[in-house]
Amino acid sequence: MKRSRSALAGLLCMGLFLLVAEPVAAQNSINDQLIGNLNDALLYAALPITVLVQAILIYAVFKFRNNDDPKPTQENRRLEITWTVATAIVLLFVGVASYQVMANPFITAQNNDVPDEADVEIEVVAFNYGWNFNYQDAGIQTTGEATIPTDTQVYFNITADAEQNSYIHGFHVPDLGLKQDANPGQHNMVKTEVYEEGEYQGYCSKYCGVGHSNMYFTINAVSEDEYQQWVQEQQASAEGDGGEGGNQSAEGEGGNQSAEGEGGNQTAAEGGQGNQSAEGGANGTETNASAEGGQAGGEGDAGGDGTQEGAGGGA
Repeated sequence: MKRSRSALAGLLCMGLFLLVAEPVAAQNSINDQLIGNLNDALLYAALPITVLVQAILIYAVFKFRNNDDPKPTQENRRLEITWTVATAIVLLFVGVASYQVMANPFITAQNNDVPDEADVEIEVVAFNYGWNFNYQDAGIQTTGEATIPTDTQVYFNITADAEQNSYIHGFHVPDLGLKQDANPGQHNMVKTEVYEEGEYQGYCSKYCGVGHSNMYFTINAVSEDEYQQWVQEQQASAEGDGGEGGNQSAEGEGGNQSAEGEGGNQTAAEGGQGNQSAEGGANGTETNASAEGGQAGGEGDAGGDGTQEGAGGGA
């Protein structure tokens, strides 16, 4: 009897030690915090039950280890009512605690949620095999990497490329507590607020084909000032790339060119683009002066958009 009591006391002490010595992990986001708190609550409920069941098992093993004539257990209505009520209380606690977390908008976001002006909305488009991040309000698109501000609500509008006939993918960032399906032609919303700055690794959580192992992406969480600076740099880079170029003129490739010949306003080009005049005249008017005796002659070099008089000769 003393041994069984000592074993039970030892198990209880071990359980209390595990509760006290459990390391407190840093909460990277509000999603991670909600999920972590739910796991802790379920652990606190499950640990005493586990200790009690194991204690009864150890007690029965030691007490009846030399029993050569076991007898069936007698009916005990009080004991049956006790464990039925205890089980109902435990299940009620688990259900209420889980519902409070699962019904939270940061865990189960609705597609009709409208972000505020201060929030950040990013469209996440999965394709075979990679990720595009579209900042529609800022006019920015990145591939394989997204930058978000800390202490700000961020909405990820997740889908898959329907035009590419993309497979079903899964948007998953374990350290931020984010996970959502990416279905072609369907948008699913995920909302978060990151507390800690840093780089967070994400990947596709659904096996989607030969390139599945390459579907990694990175979420960079920075301060609000650094995020605004990043947005300005991306916008300036996009404007710089779109502003280059000009009108180049070359023979056979565009531009207005004039050639020697007779006549006017004839356009012909071999493999050219744009308005190009070939032999026979170019956007110009050539005037042949008439000579004495009614004979007109002369050759003129064609000019571009001008009037040129040719030399006449009389007989």
